[in-house]
Amino acid sequence: MPEMRPPAETTEGVPARSADATEDWADRHVARWRDHWIDIDFDDEIEAITVRIGFIAKFFNDARATAVSEVGLADFEYKTLHMLMIRDTPGHASPTALAKDLDISPAGMTGRLDSMEKSGWVRRTTSAEDRRKISVEATKAGIEIWRRAMDLRGEAETRLLETLSSERRTELAALLKQLTLRMEAE
Repeated sequence: MPEMRPPAETTEGVPARSADATEDWADRHVARWRDHWIDIDFDDEIEAITVRIGFIAKFFNDARATAVSEVGLADFEYKTLHMLMIRDTPGHASPTALAKDLDISPAGMTGRLDSMEKSGWVRRTTSAEDRRKISVEATKAGIEIWRRAMDLRGEAETRLLETLSSERRTELAALLKQLTLRMEAE
């Protein structure tokens, strides 16, 4: 699983670490950039929040990539299985709906499904009522490998978020929800 370390940052080859254990990489980033933005309104707190969210997002992306690699999936296979499994109809979708959800072309979706079908992760079936309609279904093997990747990913997420007490996680969830609701409203 990915390590919880700040981006590599050096000054003349010496890692930029603070003697103050309460100062993190984002604090050092803000201090470094603050003086560069003399003629621009620069809010230290907003910059620190933005940098920390980006750092956490990178950790979660790395955790996903590591989990996917450890179980032997390609990233596109995991993303396709994930999108297939988190639907209102878990494990079932049309190729068109999957392509739309994954923001890829129908031809790209066909290529993915060809490869995944050969690997045994999905199967395509034709509707008995309308032979023009195709349905994609996750196979038992596809569901099992997706769950293994999700377990590994979940372990990394839990390891990071267990740093906070249950009450602080609830607070953080509420604060992040305020931000996502604002984004969804715009």
